[in-house]
Amino acid sequence: MKADRLRGHLDALVLAVLDDGPRHGYAIAEALATRSGGAVAMPTGTLYPALRRLERAGYVRSEWATVAGRKRRTYWLTDAGARFLAAERADWRDFSAAIEGVLGTP
Repeated sequence: MKADRLRGHLDALVLAVLDDGPRHGYAIAEALATRSGGAVAMPTGTLYPALRRLERAGYVRSEWATVAGRKRRTYWLTDAGARFLAAERADWRDFSAAIEGVLGTP
């Protein structure tokens, strides 16, 4: 999928994955790829700045943990993040319905 098609939807995509529960960065990227059927391959140079931005906005929180002897930063959705995600999902449904009305099969 072209990167410009994801522009404006990146935060919602990351938050949607975290809506399933806490994950570390690699697991977030892996879930995005899996849930999109491989269409969304999020490079770390895009994912980690987005996670930092979402944390500064108060939509996610994080903490360091040691997993299998490796330090990993685990991220989870905050209440504010869940509210933001709900609004983004509603906006997406409205947007996709409008586009489907134009591009869909007559």
